Amino acid sequence: MEKGTLVEFRVQGDRRLGVVERPDGKTRWFVVDERGQSHSLAPRQITYTVNGQAYKTSEIVSFLQQVKPYLDPSSLEVAWELLVEDGETVTPAQMANLLFSQSDAAPCYAAHCLLSDDKFYFKQKGDAYEPRTAAQVAERKHQIEIEALKAKGQQEFLARVEQALQGEAVAWQRHDRQRIEGLEKYAALLADVVKMGVNFDSLGRAYPPSASVLETMTMLGRPATPQGALQLLIDLGWWNVHENLFLRRSSIPVQFPHKVLEVAQQRLDFPPADLDANRLDLNHLKVYTIDDESTTEIDDGLSWELLPDGKQRLWVHIADPTRWLIPEDDLDLEARKRGSTVYLPTGMIPMFPEVLATGPMSLVQGQVCCALSFGIVLDPNGAVEDYCIHPSFIKPTYRLTYEDVDEMLQLGVQAEPEIEAIANWARQRKSWRYNQGAISINMPEAMIKVKDDNIDIDILDDSSSRQLVAEMMILAGEVAARYGQTHNIPLPFRGQPQPELPPDEELLQLPAGFVRACAMRRCMPKSEMSITPLRHAGLGLDTYTQATSPIRRYSDLLTHFQLKAHLRGEVLPFSAEQLKEVMMSVSSTTQELVMVERQTNRYWALEYLRRHPEQVWHVTVLMWLREDSNLALILLEDLGLQLPMTFKRSVKLGEQILVKVSFADPQKDFIQFQEIIYQEAQTATN
Repeated sequence: MEKGTLVEFRVQGDRRLGVVERPDGKTRWFVVDERGQSHSLAPRQITYTVNGQAYKTSEIVSFLQQVKPYLDPSSLEVAWELLVEDGETVTPAQMANLLFSQSDAAPCYAAHCLLSDDKFYFKQKGDAYEPRTAAQVAERKHQIEIEALKAKGQQEFLARVEQALQGEAVAWQRHDRQRIEGLEKYAALLADVVKMGVNFDSLGRAYPPSASVLETMTMLGRPATPQGALQLLIDLGWWNVHENLFLRRSSIPVQFPHKVLEVAQQRLDFPPADLDANRLDLNHLKVYTIDDESTTEIDDGLSWELLPDGKQRLWVHIADPTRWLIPEDDLDLEARKRGSTVYLPTGMIPMFPEVLATGPMSLVQGQVCCALSFGIVLDPNGAVEDYCIHPSFIKPTYRLTYEDVDEMLQLGVQAEPEIEAIANWARQRKSWRYNQGAISINMPEAMIKVKDDNIDIDILDDSSSRQLVAEMMILAGEVAARYGQTHNIPLPFRGQPQPELPPDEELLQLPAGFVRACAMRRCMPKSEMSITPLRHAGLGLDTYTQATSPIRRYSDLLTHFQLKAHLRGEVLPFSAEQLKEVMMSVSSTTQELVMVERQTNRYWALEYLRRHPEQVWHVTVLMWLREDSNLALILLEDLGLQLPMTFKRSVKLGEQILVKVSFADPQKDFIQFQEIIYQEAQTATN
């Protein structure tokens, strides 16, 4: 190559012109560009050689000025139309002749620039260019348009993100929502991280993002990790800082499909015919519904009746949602998919649409309601002597809270002797069950409520009123199961294997109270479900099923479907095999619900403790989690919370100590306590 030859080469993709100065070894050349910068180039790096004369570096700018008038990309379309039919290749010099009727250095170089930059009409083939087919050109134009639209969409998305980050209202577009949904799914993986105990520092490697999420996070200069996605969603105002990732990650539907809501409204506007035409009229009975004040789905009520022979009959009235649906209809299938009402500190997610669940399905005070009523006569010891089950009409007389009933029992309100009678039978019934082997494990249970970002934690007390209601519900469950067993009806029977409790001498060595109860709880096997009767060791019953919450638990609804069909003398809606299949599906769903409820409660418990770093807590050491590393389970007695703590000294089970929270991160499911001495506690509380 001669000195003074003008050549084209690329620097980081940018087109450059330079003049050859001298050889650099055997195969390379020193080339000086228009900026006076020297480059050592191999022959393969030279993309075009300008023929015709020797140049000086100072002449490059003027040469480019000569080239500029020819650089009209639209002229290539004309040339393509002339060449496409024959499909012949063309060199830059031939293209210059075709386009400009010239073959000088400037138009030839211009033709080279046009051809090498072209994305539509020509593709390089050696030193020449071949026209693409008409179909290829159309496809290329389509792809370029798509890429241009994508780039435009990205810029518009970035502009809206910037608005949102500045706190401005944003009209998000459909494509934005698709991007954000991808971010939501990725951020929700943090729930899995908590469950599986993955190191938060390795999230990017353990959970690589999808292409869409990676593109979005890269565009915004954010770390492409689940934590990064979560923080972005919070910054955008799309999620709040306490977004329930466990719920997001689950398959629990939060909203009802539009079609299901429509069906619910239709049932309300045009009630279906009542299949139980011969309901027993029990409107003369005084009916008490007893619930928490916040309860909106009222699904059980209680009555007491003195019979002509002097015996007493207890009535447990259960809401009858099957009055409003039939097996396999839209409402039933939606409830089956949900499995249960979900109770979270921030609110509930109902199993049925609210318009039905809190309306005609519930036992509403002062209204005539459809119910499934269990009439039960107990013998003096508390065992079931006689019973009957009827679809019924009732008219709830009083809606009471647990606190109301506790007060009535304490004061011995003479105007309501029925309450006292029911309470007496509940105590007798409990005594009978424990004589049958029932096992009592009393541990404090926290009830967490969150409203307007305020967290309240109360201990769910085991009051007389709650024991009264619990005993009556267990009683109805036993009667329903006995009826199913007697008539060979497949039901979702519940049981619990007999636990292998520690020997008495071993239990007596443990501190009495919570430590001993905790040790017994560890030995309790999981409950089981079957389409045939099972003994429930924990309750002390030979047969049992849940039947008292059909608005809130799908397994209870199944019991109602089966019992009511048999009472009418009809074919059962579910055969044994069908019931078994449905139970397996619902059981899997309810396990997920329980996990979400448990994880959500734990999150808000840790958040509550995080907000009270100076509070001194009285705790009891319950059990060892890893005794070799001093990791124990402690009970915060004022809150009913059980959490892990690592001690820096030797402690004993049952020991009561004072602690403060030194660090808590609910998102990472991590809490750390520090023990404080008495003097520190005095200072903190003064």
